[in-house]
Amino acid sequence: MSAADPAAVLFEERAAVGGRRVGIATLNRSKTLNGLSLEMARLLDAQLVAWAQDEAIALVVLQGAGEKAFCAGGDLHALYESMTAYRAAGATDVRDNAYAAEFFEVEYRLDHRIHTYPKPVLCWGHGIVMGGGIGLMAGASHRVVTERSKLAFPEITVGLFPDVGGSWLLARVPDRAGLFLALTGAVLGPGDAIHAQLADVQLAEADRETVFDALAAETWAREDRDNHARLDTLLQRFAVSAEPGSLQRHAQTVAAICAHARLEDIVEAIAALDAGEDAWLGAAQKTLAAGSPGSARLGFELQRRAADLSLADVFRMEYVAALHCAAHGDFAEGIRALLIDKDRTPHWEPATLAATTPAWAQTFLVEPDWPGGVHPLADLASPRAA
Repeated sequence: MSAADPAAVLFEERAAVGGRRVGIATLNRSKTLNGLSLEMARLLDAQLVAWAQDEAIALVVLQGAGEKAFCAGGDLHALYESMTAYRAAGATDVRDNAYAAEFFEVEYRLDHRIHTYPKPVLCWGHGIVMGGGIGLMAGASHRVVTERSKLAFPEITVGLFPDVGGSWLLARVPDRAGLFLALTGAVLGPGDAIHAQLADVQLAEADRETVFDALAAETWAREDRDNHARLDTLLQRFAVSAEPGSLQRHAQTVAAICAHARLEDIVEAIAALDAGEDAWLGAAQKTLAAGSPGSARLGFELQRRAADLSLADVFRMEYVAALHCAAHGDFAEGIRALLIDKDRTPHWEPATLAATTPAWAQTFLVEPDWPGGVHPLADLASPRAA
């Protein structure tokens, strides 16, 4: 970064009544919709560690610069370059893509830190919140959406799977609808995001600075538990009613589709839907039909496993799968077709769902020989899922 380049993440501390402060972190890459780079993840994680240890900081706010997005996902261009170099070198050990190994480790560690952060974390999820953006937002104790929020896990379009804890999050969406979201990349508005338990409350974007002023005007307690409750009360003063979205309107249909035990039956049922004039259902069908069959299988298998795992165990599982995707999956081809050559004609391998058997998916969960036999995320700890 040159001296003229703006900081990738801006950090600010605002004084509050009573001497405590509010830490505000702003993702500052609005031209790329605040896509999360390795540098941004490192900066944010280090600052969260510092703020957790600073007794003067009462709570933390996460937001994105610009009007369009909180965070549209990860920095796919840098990952593509690393995957291209890995394959050109003829590497065979998934750990040998050093950039991908570090990126996913830092990103997942950051996401897990937010999930387990001792102080209140308010995430202002305005605009586009997708993939890695949901990874940052989902663990916050107070997750705000606005009238223009659009949440999605669109990884099937680039040959990945809903990672950043997405396997754990989507496995817990009511009525197994998380399977539908993983397979179709369907976009959720504010009401649906709350229904899917990916957000907590809807506020008006026009009230953002007013809410931040209210945070500074609050007398924050010394106990984190008390501050969680105070932030609940404060946000409710500004809350607006969240209108039901397409996921809720089609809840019975989605539930019936996802009640099937076999992935093949779920995919067939989605393809057979009579979308008619419904743009949301139609887009879901098209995304699934054009997406990576391997991503569909991985998303399905990982959600099935995540249902009985702790969040920390899910991050460890996803880390292994992500390294395999970066080494020999559809991930590079998906990015090439969407962002590099932009021909939008990916050549998926395997090309059909029938070829992506559960045994095929298992090869993406084979752990490499970690140095010293210790998983890079072995130190993560979180309560076991209920």
